[in-house]
Amino acid sequence: MSTGVTSPGFFSHQEVIADFSLFNAMIQITAIQLEVKDQSKQENLATVLRLLDEAPPADLLLLPELWPSGFFSFGSYRADSEEVDGPLVTALRQKVAEKATHAMIGSFVERDGDHFYNTSLLLGPDGGLLAKYRKIHLFGFQSQEKQLLTPGDEVTVVDLPWGRAGISTCYDLRFPELYRLMVDQGAIFFLVASAWPLARLSAWQLFNQARAHENLAYLISCNCAGASRGIAFAGHSMIVDPLGNILAQGGETGGYVTAEIDPELPIRVRKEFSALDDRVYRIIDER
Repeated sequence: MSTGVTSPGFFSHQEVIADFSLFNAMIQITAIQLEVKDQSKQENLATVLRLLDEAPPADLLLLPELWPSGFFSFGSYRADSEEVDGPLVTALRQKVAEKATHAMIGSFVERDGDHFYNTSLLLGPDGGLLAKYRKIHLFGFQSQEKQLLTPGDEVTVVDLPWGRAGISTCYDLRFPELYRLMVDQGAIFFLVASAWPLARLSAWQLFNQARAHENLAYLISCNCAGASRGIAFAGHSMIVDPLGNILAQGGETGGYVTAEIDPELPIRVRKEFSALDDRVYRIIDER
């Protein structure tokens, strides 16, 4: 795939303005900051289904990274893995259809033949699959993710009723070129599922705001709370606007992080402040 000035996938920001200028309704976003516990996948699924039932009304719901097993439960990755049409996703699709909302159901260990991926899915209000993202940047520092899983190789940007959204996962936040690639495919929202540890909370807060502001896009992150195998998660899920302002932020325990956002704001900001169109260099993906 090649994404750059001459790529068919490239969106000029004037085109984004033209495509989405008719949206004027505010939308409600809710990140479900799950308090992870060392328990079975079935128990975690039961907790998530209950939290989805109890979630406040929202146009878009988000869940965090690898919540079915816990990110640091490396010994459970393959045993808990499923195909995309497995029982875990089937149960979530049914629940999302009941809620009649869009939902990024976070990530799970996807099994595809002999390969295993850290995979996030975005579902529509009928429970249908709108997009799949396999985590590209796998974490190797004090982690077995890089040894156990296969990295994804596709940037994922999807059309939603309010504009185009790019999907990423946790460690991806450290790689700004990924977000530039999503911007060049028309993204005005970034959706991030994460299991970011408490030990690096300051970096988490920095990257959430930086990726939003430098790309003049909303960034909506859903991070784990609680702990996995004795390692505490940072929580602090965020909803950040295109100017880098934090509209909502969680604490270090479980709960709902919610905000009402204006989907036209990135369009207006990009029109008034043309930093993205003033770039001299473009990212070219030559993988």
